[in-house]
Amino acid sequence: MRVSTTSPVAAADDVKIPTRRILAWGLWDWAFASFNAVATTFVFSTYLASTAFGNQAHEQELYGLFLTIAGIAIAVIAPVIGQRADTTGSRRLWLGINSGVVVLCLLGTVFVKAEPGYLFLGLACIAIGTVFYELAGVNYNSMLPQVSTPKTIGRVSGFGWSMGYFGGIVLLILILVLFVLGGTDAHPGLLGISSAGGLNIRIAMLLATLWAIGFAIPVFFAVKTPPVSAEIAAERTNFFASYVVLFRNIATLWKENRNTLWFLLASAIFRDGLTGVFTVAGSIGIVVFGFTTTTVLLFGVAANIAAGIATVSVGRLDDRFGPKPVIVTSLIGMSVCALVIFVLHSEGAIIYWVFGLILALFVGPAQSASRTFLGRIIPAGREGEVFGLYATTGRAAIWISPLLYSTFIALSPAADSAGKTVWGILGILVVVLVGLFVLLPVKPGQEQLGARGR
Repeated sequence: MRVSTTSPVAAADDVKIPTRRILAWGLWDWAFASFNAVATTFVFSTYLASTAFGNQAHEQELYGLFLTIAGIAIAVIAPVIGQRADTTGSRRLWLGINSGVVVLCLLGTVFVKAEPGYLFLGLACIAIGTVFYELAGVNYNSMLPQVSTPKTIGRVSGFGWSMGYFGGIVLLILILVLFVLGGTDAHPGLLGISSAGGLNIRIAMLLATLWAIGFAIPVFFAVKTPPVSAEIAAERTNFFASYVVLFRNIATLWKENRNTLWFLLASAIFRDGLTGVFTVAGSIGIVVFGFTTTTVLLFGVAANIAAGIATVSVGRLDDRFGPKPVIVTSLIGMSVCALVIFVLHSEGAIIYWVFGLILALFVGPAQSASRTFLGRIIPAGREGEVFGLYATTGRAAIWISPLLYSTFIALSPAADSAGKTVWGILGILVVVLVGLFVLLPVKPGQEQLGARGR
């Protein structure tokens, strides 16, 4: 492997990318808002955080543990999956397979009754779904160069992220109206489905499953995997030998392009913090601020609106000023908001509403800019491998936020569940700040970072 100064990240600037291709690509994010926003953040995860499953603080510790295990699994297999998709030209196939497993996990949540005996089934659906959602994300991100040019990659990446947020908004509103608001406590929602055993939430998860299936389909027709070059195809090897290639590539980067590794390390840490923010947002609302299921969904809709608008708007700033200023500003803004929520949580839910929504403004832009930072320097044909490495470094760190979240809760001096759980915010804050400090020395721009090639 050699380091190049060219960056064949996307189509040339004079190439017109069909709008339908970009839209179909973005619809995958829209589709899997069903997992990201509904399952792991504002609906099913908060359902698991209810008293129906036992002690709430203990539930949150277990939730963090399951996500830690999922993160370790992702870290081990993501880069090899991406590398093998590159060498075999099966990127689209693996996107389909991994997306399919996520759909099955969504379907599994439908069978989780609101009883303590079903807690581990619910946690398993979230953990396994998280693993395959991230693996699917490797293949999905690797398609970014096929739907953008060097001058539009920031906007296109921001569009994709915003589609995830806006898809979450629409789906959360549907769930709120159909299964939560109105009716009676025993038969909530417009459809009047019974809440006994959590049936209304479980049927809502069935809707989320169908949503994922329906809106994910277009990408498989509109975005095709580019032909594999003979050079890359020649590197095809068995699964375990792929790790030898991976470690060799990392060693070469350490010798020839160490700045890239520093970015991968920094982004691994702060992206874990970003993921942690949305993962625990609903649970903190319920346990710390006394939100009801209805309130959590309303908060989720508002947070997704804020994040979606900010993400699609900041994409143009990414293209104009570069991704690093966007990331640094976002991480600082998030840290300030998280600290205010922790310090002033005793003032009540208004603090969470105000500063939680301000915090949401920074999450999407940081995630999108991180993807474009790397996307600008990927050599053609290596998208799966590099984004696999991106996922690996990110998911090698995925255990940090859940672990610190659980640890800070366990070590909290408070006696009640609310007092203990709020300390988990500090665990997430530490992760974001460490990622920020590691990022600061990293030089932006492909002329400094270089691009990987062979």
